[in-house]
Amino acid sequence: MSKTTTYTKPMVYVLNPSCQIEDLEIGSDYEGVITRVEKYGFFVSLSKSVYGLLRTRNPKEKVGDKIVVKISEIKPHKGKMDVDLSYSKTRYGSDYEKVPVKRSVKKTKVKDLTEDLIGRNVAIQGEIIQIQQTSGPTIFTLRDETDITWAAAFNEPGVRMYPELEVEDVVEILGEVSLHSGKIQIESESIEKLPEDEEEAVRRAIDMAVDKKAESPDTSVMIESEVLDKLRPKLAAAAKAIRRAILDGRSILVRHHADADGICSGIAVEQAVLPLLREESNDADAEWHFFKRSPSKAPFYELEDVVKDLSFALEDQERHGQKLPLLVLLDNGSTEEDVAALRHSKVFGVESVVVDHHYPGEVEDGRSLIDDYVDIHVNPYLVGGDSQLTAGALAVELAGMINPDIRDKIRHFPAIAAVGDHAECDEVDQYLEIAEELGYSREDLDRVSTCVDFEAYFLRFNNGRGIMNTLLGLEDRERQEELLDVLMSESDKRVDTQLKAALPNVETVYFDNGIQLNRLDVEKYAHKFTYPAPGKTTGYVHDKLVQEKGEDKPIMTLANGPDFAVLRATETIKNDFDFNLNNVITKIQEELPQAGVDGGGHEVAGSLKFVEGLRDEVLDLFIEDVKDLKRD
Repeated sequence: MSKTTTYTKPMVYVLNPSCQIEDLEIGSDYEGVITRVEKYGFFVSLSKSVYGLLRTRNPKEKVGDKIVVKISEIKPHKGKMDVDLSYSKTRYGSDYEKVPVKRSVKKTKVKDLTEDLIGRNVAIQGEIIQIQQTSGPTIFTLRDETDITWAAAFNEPGVRMYPELEVEDVVEILGEVSLHSGKIQIESESIEKLPEDEEEAVRRAIDMAVDKKAESPDTSVMIESEVLDKLRPKLAAAAKAIRRAILDGRSILVRHHADADGICSGIAVEQAVLPLLREESNDADAEWHFFKRSPSKAPFYELEDVVKDLSFALEDQERHGQKLPLLVLLDNGSTEEDVAALRHSKVFGVESVVVDHHYPGEVEDGRSLIDDYVDIHVNPYLVGGDSQLTAGALAVELAGMINPDIRDKIRHFPAIAAVGDHAECDEVDQYLEIAEELGYSREDLDRVSTCVDFEAYFLRFNNGRGIMNTLLGLEDRERQEELLDVLMSESDKRVDTQLKAALPNVETVYFDNGIQLNRLDVEKYAHKFTYPAPGKTTGYVHDKLVQEKGEDKPIMTLANGPDFAVLRATETIKNDFDFNLNNVITKIQEELPQAGVDGGGHEVAGSLKFVEGLRDEVLDLFIEDVKDLKRD
């Protein structure tokens, strides 16, 4: 072989921290760090667990010096292998080619991690979906295209390992398979980001697999309904978005109206999500860290709510590396009043799902105003339905698609929501039949919905998970009955007190079109800061007056305070007079823009707000509009 004069850089190997003695090659040069100096020589660390001894008398080297050494010999000694080193002709820092050496470990898919592999070393490639810093190790949740697993990295208690790594990085983890709290875990020796070409292939495979896994296993619904059939694709899409968030390690934030309909909605989704969270996370507190359910007093997503939610989400993202949450709005989110808050969240890229039955305004080609600001919007109005198919029913059908295993537990929820919202339609009748089969009469459902509303008033902004679960019959039915008895007696007493103050002060007028209008000033003739609040008080007054005349009569009750009004009316006014509160509010806004009128709700149940100084003008316009209504 002829010699050439071409200069070739010497090669120096650099071991990955996870490399073992078997990854060494005798006669080759390696970079290392001096970790101990003795009279007879010094020890050089070549990786996390590989070191060798370079024998020399009275060495001049110091601990911490970096050096290039040659592997002279690898020999057995006292049951282990010793590595003898010698000086290399190549000096550290000189002109040489560094050659990274990765440990030779067979790549393993997460699904293949079994107890048979405990104690063995594996290499796992995947995407980091969670990083949790404990008082001991840092826990990385890793996902490949087959499943998820967890890797523990430890150096010092409570110290974040691999601070350069972030959620969504694609990495390779080398380590030993172990068992922790009954789940397979990797005791990591090294975690490294993959090169771009490898990363792209791994990410593509993961995305396809997770997207398939996120599909609902069962998109059937509990009843026969043309409206529900039309909504099924959107409900399935919403279920997939929620299942995908769980698989992606994203937190889920549920906001719902704080009444029986909204609470049934929120707890139905909660019951579906929590078991999946426990299954998919190594965190014992996953259901608290990655799921939050918060009631909203208003039947829409307020700016006050979105600012709090964004503040917490962005803080979690910065402090803990968590992804932004999936926002799920139940029994709110569809109306023009929701736009400001949802535009706010959209600026930060928050994905949102809305399941609501409030009037969304004008619908064109299955879309309404709010569809420009949310990712998935489920509402009966979008497919020709109306508010009588409640959010509670929609959310229960959604929950069944998220997690079919919980369907039997929440089959009675739609009936509770319907009775609480005074809904009447064919779908409601079917849900009532299901509830009756489960032992809930209409009177039972009314007691439950009343007590849920009563308890929600005092819980205010707390979700009351344990209390509400008991009231809704998810736990001990005997305790449910005891609690209902206690709350109903107290609710009846307070409602009776409020009605005694309010009913004698109701002013009733009859218009030429046949509509009976009942007026009440709740600021003057109702107890303040107690249950029932003005909205509920209006409902109880209206129900009392309707009982005397009948649901088939056109009866409307309008209660007002200094800067607000609450409306309740019979379905007859909607059906026979084509009345829609939301349209009336829009008309007043146009005719009296200086009054700052806002509000809405269902067609015959809702509220409006206005400037106090223009109260009389606003209410006069409203009443004139009612006077001018004509029967179809």
